[in-house]
Amino acid sequence: MLVHGAFSGAWCWERLAPLLERAGHSVETLDLPGAGDDSTPVAEVTLEAYADRVCAKLRERDERAVLVPHSMGGMAATQAAARCPERVARMVYVAAFLPQDGESLLALTQLPEGEGDQIQANLVVEGDPPVGTLAPTASLDAIYLACDDQVASWAISRQRPQPVVPFTEPASLPEGVFDDIPRSYVVCTRDNSIPPALQRRMLAAAGITDVTEIETDHAPYLSAPEELAAALNERAGP
Repeated sequence: MLVHGAFSGAWCWERLAPLLERAGHSVETLDLPGAGDDSTPVAEVTLEAYADRVCAKLRERDERAVLVPHSMGGMAATQAAARCPERVARMVYVAAFLPQDGESLLALTQLPEGEGDQIQANLVVEGDPPVGTLAPTASLDAIYLACDDQVASWAISRQRPQPVVPFTEPASLPEGVFDDIPRSYVVCTRDNSIPPALQRRMLAAAGITDVTEIETDHAPYLSAPEELAAALNERAGP
């Protein structure tokens, strides 16, 4: 199950999903509340709503899933896995936020290793409840720098404003909840959204030692889908 990040939706996996299916996997995607084609009002978009949506999707199938979150989707998926661990066989974080108990996305971005984060540097927050937007040029530099022009333009045209409240809410993770869930991490070494140093700090704090590094931007599902698919296939099994 692939869980998208901020400003995004299930559409972002369109280049990756066929590669995984060709390798024999069944692939599920979803729109988080208020994202993609989902019409949830901004006032109802919270980290808990994200987690509920992911758990509901996980429960649609009998078998446990390999949960693959990207970026902000790491907050949603981590919180979801803590709520319904029996539905998760493994987690593979892809340039994703990886909180410890009590940490929010915003708190993680403010760590010293987060310096250079071009999303926080260019995010424009407006409204009540607040939503964040990125200008096309900022999106290109922050997220899609290694994508070809056509793919980057297509992705930027699909972006939606991002509700900000989930950024501020801390994860609530019971002690030991991930003891029986193997976790891996894919670091993107040219990432301008979650700097590689921050990715490595988070995975180290989580005790993750199974790590793959891809020399690409924050959107490897578009800029390096074959390399990402290989990393996921290696961990998902036949």
